[in-house]
Amino acid sequence: MIITILSGGVGGARFARGVREHLRRTGSDAELRIVVNTGDDMWLAGLRITPDLDSVMYTLAGANDEVRGWGRIGETERVSAELNAYGVGWPWFTLGDLDLGTHIARSAFLKEGLTLSEATARIQARWDVGASLIPVTDSEVETHVVVEGGSMHFQEWWTRHRASVSALGFEQRGVSSATATDAALAAIADADVVLIAPSNPVVSIGTVLGIPGIRAALAATKAPVVGVSPIINGAVVRGMADACLTAIGVETSAEAVARHYGARSAGGLLDAWLIDNSDSADVDGIDVHSVPLWMADIDTSAQLAADALKAAGL
Repeated sequence: MIITILSGGVGGARFARGVREHLRRTGSDAELRIVVNTGDDMWLAGLRITPDLDSVMYTLAGANDEVRGWGRIGETERVSAELNAYGVGWPWFTLGDLDLGTHIARSAFLKEGLTLSEATARIQARWDVGASLIPVTDSEVETHVVVEGGSMHFQEWWTRHRASVSALGFEQRGVSSATATDAALAAIADADVVLIAPSNPVVSIGTVLGIPGIRAALAATKAPVVGVSPIINGAVVRGMADACLTAIGVETSAEAVARHYGARSAGGLLDAWLIDNSDSADVDGIDVHSVPLWMADIDTSAQLAADALKAAGL
C-alpha cells in the first residue's frame, strides 16, 4: 500500500509523524510518500533555504526543536550572529548553526548541478525518516505577499511582521513555468490514499495545488483524497493561517476551508474531510467525519492518522 501526504511545514510534519507511527504500531508495510510545499523557499546569504522540507525531515528524524516548533534541537546561533555583524542576510530570520549545515549541503549539491529532488534525497539519506520526502517541484517557485504599496517575500511577512501587515493577496512567482516533479506525480498516481495534511490551505497546500500538473493528477488518481482540517473550534491550530484565509476571502472555519478545497466530484479536491468534534461542516459531495484533531502527543497523532485512513475506507 502507498500512502501519499500533501504537506506544508510544522502541522504537516506532525501529521506525517502520526501516520508513520500508526503504520509502525499496526505492523504495516505501507510505503509513505510526502509531497512537500516549496513555496516558502528562498535564497539567503547565498544558500537555498527550504523551510517546509526541513521541518518535515527534522520532525521525522526526531531532531526538531519541539519547544520552538521549528529548527534543530540543541541549536546555537554563532554563525548567524557573525553574518548579522557583516550585514549579510536578514537579522530577523535566524538560522541555527546545525541548520546551516543542512542549507550549505543543499546549496553545494544544487551548485554541482543536482536538482532539488536529488539534493533532498541525498540529504534525507542521513536520517531515519521512514518516508520519501518529495519536493512538489524542482523549479524555483517563491511565495510573495501583496501588501499596500508593493510586495514582500512570504517569510518576511510571516516571520518578521507576524502577518501584522494586511495582505491583499499572494503571488507564487515562477509557478506558471514550473513543472511538478515526476516523483510527486507518481506519488499521487500510484497512491492507495492521498491525505491532505492540516497545513496552511493558502500558502502551503494552495501552493502545492498551484503547481501545474498536481490538480490534474489528483483528479485522475483512483485513490480517495482525504483532508484534515487545520481549524479546531473555529480557530487556526498554529501560525497565522487565518490572516491568509482572510486575504483570499475565506472564513476561518472547517466548513469554509472544505468549500475552498471543494468536492472532487465537482472538480475540487476532497472525497472526505476530517473536522474536530468541536466544529461542524456540511458540504455537498464531501464525506465529513468528526474526530479529535488536536495532535497533543504521539498517541493522539497516531489516532488521527488511523481516523484519516478509516475515512478512506482502509
